[in-house]
Amino acid sequence: MAAHPATLAAFGPQGKLAPDVRVDLSDGESVRTDATGRARFTAPAKASFLLARAEGTTAATLIDPASGASEQSVSVPSVVSLRESFWLCGPGLQGEASADRVSINGRTSLVVAASPECVAVLPPPGAAPGIAAISVSAPGVQWSASTILVALKFETPHPALLPEHKGRLTIRVQGSAAKLDLVVENTSPDVLRFARGDVEEVRTSGGANNSASIEVQAIRSGDFSFRARVVAPPDPAIAARYLMAAAPYGQGKMRREIEKLARRLAQRPHNIDFEQREVVRILNQAAPGDFRTLLAAAYSAL
Repeated sequence: MAAHPATLAAFGPQGKLAPDVRVDLSDGESVRTDATGRARFTAPAKASFLLARAEGTTAATLIDPASGASEQSVSVPSVVSLRESFWLCGPGLQGEASADRVSINGRTSLVVAASPECVAVLPPPGAAPGIAAISVSAPGVQWSASTILVALKFETPHPALLPEHKGRLTIRVQGSAAKLDLVVENTSPDVLRFARGDVEEVRTSGGANNSASIEVQAIRSGDFSFRARVVAPPDPAIAARYLMAAAPYGQGKMRREIEKLARRLAQRPHNIDFEQREVVRILNQAAPGDFRTLLAAAYSAL
């Protein structure tokens, strides 16, 4: 929220909070993460978005005009992975993460990032898959919500793959019988290769044996690892805002294409799959930098 306090978090390569990391913000401010891996700052008063850069990585976030957050409704994702942070949005939150208290099934959760509108939290260690009751409190307010926590378990191919041989990697879902869309990332591409690239989207089968599988091929012997997350429902309005932020970085025809796509998403998206492909097409033409970061944020929202 414009001109209000906020808290960001920095994560290292292994997904752990990283202390003593300098983060440069696009409004000219620089902050350094504390011992908890978090840093506090004040959102720009007049910008529509903010970029944060650290250790060769750039992230983008949108900035809403300052307004009465007390009128905001509660928003919680319906399904959350036990190993991923997720957003809780609702009234009365604080930009100072330590002032927002969140518990899941009675156990304290770590608030890793915060604004007056939303907080990002990590499920508590040892939390069990299944329905989860969430309690949120901040100075003067308290509200509750619920979600479903799921564990995503990988089963390695059996029998073990030999170099240059193919097999299937299975991802099993614990905690939900619903069909879920997942993004699976191969973090060991030098050992194992996915048939459709290092990042693949899959839909689980649903039911008691809720699972999905990916075709893989061994490159060489060695240890390998993966990362999976639940795909959030598309948010065309958020994607449109990121595209409008990206448009001034484009030139000529590309800028006009981005603006047209943003208007279409904001007003009446007619085909999310088509709009997503259009964003990917533009994204593939963009060089690394702020332009590409904003386009990638738009893609993620879809």
